[in-house]
Amino acid sequence: MFTGIITDVGTVRSVDRPSDVRIAIETRFDTATIPLGASIACSGPCLTVVEKGPGWFAVNVSTETLSKTTLGDWRPRQRINLERSLRVGDELGGHLVSGHVDGVATLVSRRPEAGSVRMTFAAPASLARYIAPKGAVAIDGTSLTVNEVDGVNFGVNIIPHTLQVTTFGDLQPGARVNIEVDVLARYVDRLRQMA
Repeated sequence: MFTGIITDVGTVRSVDRPSDVRIAIETRFDTATIPLGASIACSGPCLTVVEKGPGWFAVNVSTETLSKTTLGDWRPRQRINLERSLRVGDELGGHLVSGHVDGVATLVSRRPEAGSVRMTFAAPASLARYIAPKGAVAIDGTSLTVNEVDGVNFGVNIIPHTLQVTTFGDLQPGARVNIEVDVLARYVDRLRQMA
């Protein structure tokens, strides 16, 4: 589990495609404290550390993950949001994020709004019903509050701090992002269907 509070912006070091994709990622995390088999959210998806060295770690990405995320688009030198897994007793500053990405959304527009940036995203139609005003959503692993919803489009406000400590400052209209809807919304919908 994760909180959606990004603690490092890493850089893709290499992408190898033997069978499953293997991605090496440079990080400021102290990799000596990361055990093999640890989970790290990499711009949303929870991935398992399979190799590491000073200042870097590597993960394998399955075909299933590639089909549901933007990871197949990643190239060397690309910046990505990183968060180590939540430990019992850690502060839950965002919302509970599983690292199980539901799909890919697209940035429709971005515009300044006071000192922040208002971004509007288009969610896949199958996920739009889980996104509600003032609800939570994780975009590229970042916990955000939904401001408004209009059909499949929804808006979020990105404060200056978030722009500086995540990859949101890099996003331009047309960008594809990983989206994870709030798990509570999924369960409520499932219970409603069964009633």
